[in-house]
Amino acid sequence: MSQMFNDANFDEEVLRAEKPVLVDFYAEWCGPCKMMGPVIDELAEEMKETHVVGKVNVDEAPMTAGKYGVQSIPTVIFFNKGEEVGRAVGFQSKEALKAKIAV
Repeated sequence: MSQMFNDANFDEEVLRAEKPVLVDFYAEWCGPCKMMGPVIDELAEEMKETHVVGKVNVDEAPMTAGKYGVQSIPTVIFFNKGEEVGRAVGFQSKEALKAKIAV
């Protein structure tokens, strides 16, 4: 299961993480986000040894979503050592996300 990040824990859990982090910015009312939820959860399970995988509900964490310029959801942002190293906007397959992680 993926972790939940919010305005209060984002810096600690994502930016200070020892491992690379994949963050899915989503909302409960977003259709493509609902389709992507299981993909994110599968990645979280498959990659738990090497990556941190989690989600940010943009309605509950508007400061974090705003800080990273998230205007369309779902948006997946990849972080490494506290820096954004990539992003994908819109529904992504597990294979597409894995390919982006491998870069």
